[in-house]
Amino acid sequence: MITRLSQLFVRTLRDDPADAEVASHRWLVRAGYIRRVAPGVYSWLPLGLKVLQKVEAVVREEMDAMGAQEVRFPALLPRDPYEATQRWTEYGDNLFRLKDRKGTDMLLGPTHEEMFTLMVKDMYSSYKDLPLSLYQIQTKYRDEARPRAGILRGREFIMKDSYSFDVDDAGLQASYDAHREAYIRIFDRLGLDYVIVQATSGAMGGSASEEFLAVLPAGEDTFVRSPGGYAANVEAVVTPAPEPVDHSDEPEAVVLDTPDSPTIASLVDVFNARHPRPDRAWNAADTLKNVVLKVTDPDGSSWPLVIGLPGDREVDPKRLEAALAPAEAAPFEEKDFNEHPSLVKGYIGPRVLGEKSVSKVRYLVDPRVVTGTAWVTGADEVNRHVAHLVCGRDFTPDGTIDVAEVREGDPAPDGSGPLTLARGIEMGHIFQLGRKYAEALDLKVLDSNGKLVTVTMGSYGIGVSRAVAAVAEATCDDKGLAWPVDLAPFQVHLVVTGKGEELFGAAEELAGQLSEAGLDVLLDDRKASPGVKFADAELLGMPITVVVGRGLAEGVVEVRNRATGERRDLPVAEVVGAVRELAGR
Repeated sequence: MITRLSQLFVRTLRDDPADAEVASHRWLVRAGYIRRVAPGVYSWLPLGLKVLQKVEAVVREEMDAMGAQEVRFPALLPRDPYEATQRWTEYGDNLFRLKDRKGTDMLLGPTHEEMFTLMVKDMYSSYKDLPLSLYQIQTKYRDEARPRAGILRGREFIMKDSYSFDVDDAGLQASYDAHREAYIRIFDRLGLDYVIVQATSGAMGGSASEEFLAVLPAGEDTFVRSPGGYAANVEAVVTPAPEPVDHSDEPEAVVLDTPDSPTIASLVDVFNARHPRPDRAWNAADTLKNVVLKVTDPDGSSWPLVIGLPGDREVDPKRLEAALAPAEAAPFEEKDFNEHPSLVKGYIGPRVLGEKSVSKVRYLVDPRVVTGTAWVTGADEVNRHVAHLVCGRDFTPDGTIDVAEVREGDPAPDGSGPLTLARGIEMGHIFQLGRKYAEALDLKVLDSNGKLVTVTMGSYGIGVSRAVAAVAEATCDDKGLAWPVDLAPFQVHLVVTGKGEELFGAAEELAGQLSEAGLDVLLDDRKASPGVKFADAELLGMPITVVVGRGLAEGVVEVRNRATGERRDLPVAEVVGAVRELAGR
């Protein structure tokens, strides 16, 4: 196929879009692949749509190969199924809600578990119908509070979601494994450097959760891995709890004056100056920091939560979000402290938190705060702290919450060595839903004994439009996009430099030969300067550029490899063979 650039619906830009934060966003807009309509909402132009369709084809081929069957649901959905699973409320502000002309509540689908479940319920009733895997590639809608990075995190995006239906847990495991292998083939074909990590299930619910992350600095997800093979999204890292400590030699708790010490740093300075230790200096890890939060449930009700963690750690917002989902947390404000006078800002300690009749505050601690550990912490009075406060002796928390930051060098939960941190873009997520949605929507079948059993489900998603951005992010350089051959809109960008009709005639003939050889060709037939044409060729990012110019007088043209920068002058008769070899055709 030959497409002439003079007729292609595209307009390249010389300046970066004002809201571009990452390279893929910048180049996809500047090269005319996508165009912004509203925050987090983009139109796909012909070049971008070609790449998107090629990604979809890879996903579709591998899903079909594993035996899944494609369906397609509407994006406009009724409220009732989501009410039955409580997600009408749990999704909170991320859900696009609307009413039709009759006042009936509707939504734009953020995900389709309910629809898949009800469809299978409507059509199947026997174990003989299972196992079953269904999928769709469809537009989803989530009202992101901060859409960013172009199509990496938008409010409208294209996703492949699939669901497996099985009679028992053994069947679910088999379906999960089959999807996992299909995902490996998909991401291998997309050419991404990716890692499979343990993950949480979020608003979907379920267990046995893994994410496929493209390893890229622009990613929003932080993940960890160890030399022994442990890998997890930072939200899913489980902090190993130490063994209880023998505190028989620990002195009694004592309240000490600590003027002007509302922060951990100032507290450590005061203790070292006024209450020095005989064996070593005090440090932040000796202190117990108590972070006060206001937690709001999906129904709008709120309650205070205090999290106790070692003073050398901070609360990780993403780990906190995962731990409390679907509830949301925000820092206490002055009016909140006024409503809870027992909480002395900057000097909160576990003792008052144990007096539930006074504070009515839930107190959860980091897993490292185990029985017998001794701490310096707030004494619930301004300018006063308590030393030698022992967990299990002087205070008892309500439970634990694992939300402290994970740091480089922390031990892996499985003992496989120290953790290293990296960034990635979430490309796929697979997890075992179990019977959550089947129970809520009464999806049952008769088993081999004639007994009604609840079906168990798995859920498997791939960000299709996000994959376009991830590949662009992974392959671009400081000149523009650089697509791999199998995903590029065209394999060959044929550039004519010069004004002679013989040059254009030779280019037309060569383009025809390349097309007959099974290659998609973009022919730059514009009456533009060579500088403009070469800049656009690098910006648009086709993997192979063929230049028909002054060398034609000697019977040669230039062939460029966009990814490596390699250039070769070849006789015209050898060009098609060389290009086919470069393209792997």
